[in-house]
Amino acid sequence: MSGRRSLVWLGLTPEPERELPPTVAALRTGARGPAATPPQLAAAERRRVETLILHGSRRGWLRYLAEVTGLVTAVADGSRPGDPRAALLAGEVVLDHHRMLIGLPGPGYGRTAADRTALENAVRTLRTHVAEGGRG
Repeated sequence: MSGRRSLVWLGLTPEPERELPPTVAALRTGARGPAATPPQLAAAERRRVETLILHGSRRGWLRYLAEVTGLVTAVADGSRPGDPRAALLAGEVVLDHHRMLIGLPGPGYGRTAADRTALENAVRTLRTHVAEGGRG
């Protein structure tokens, strides 16, 4: 790996790479959670995340997380079907990740400001929905 390529973004936390693949696969398909998602779709999402981590860039990773943010906010606002529990988990994982960017060099924290705001609102909505026993 080149000394020019900053890899500091890889050291934040393992939760996104562990939690997001099955959860995002469920959100992409509108399944009733990761357990109801076809295994091949969860595996494909895991491969996508692994490829981003092993061969991608911070910019590519943030684009992926922006896609996840879009899925989460769409479930929260009702414009997309999906399991609110899965959306809540994905939203919390990405929001935690984006908050930790403040400790890293570079523009990541600033670039994710709008996504953090959207996720804060979505997570608040989803927590209420889940607490009331709602399902997608």
